[in-house]
Amino acid sequence: QVQLVESGGGLVQAGDSLRLSCAASGRTYSNYALGWFRQAPGKEREFVGGINWSGSTAYADSVKGRFTISRDNAKNTVYLQMNSLKPEDTAVYYCAVRRYGLRDRLNEYDYWGQGTQVTVSS
Repeated sequence: QVQLVESGGGLVQAGDSLRLSCAASGRTYSNYALGWFRQAPGKEREFVGGINWSGSTAYADSVKGRFTISRDNAKNTVYLQMNSLKPEDTAVYYCAVRRYGLRDRLNEYDYWGQGTQVTVSS
């Protein structure tokens, strides 16, 4: 069992930055991929980006160049640095983990956090 806890969400203005954290505990995988997803009101949950066990990252086109994913292995924590935020980035952000390679499909992830709200005002 893996527990994931997101934090760092909040209310910001357009153009601001925010850093989300995803802390993992429990029976963490030695080779894993962690994905960030988001779900806006009335919309389906979508892939934002992720990082795999080797440190390789991938991003959705909508956030490429603005969002950066990094990790601190000593803390079992993955970060989502969000810059130049836009109102359309408003959503609940979730992290999820799976074994091995990074994927952009929700149903390929084994464990999920509870989510953290990000609201960007115009």
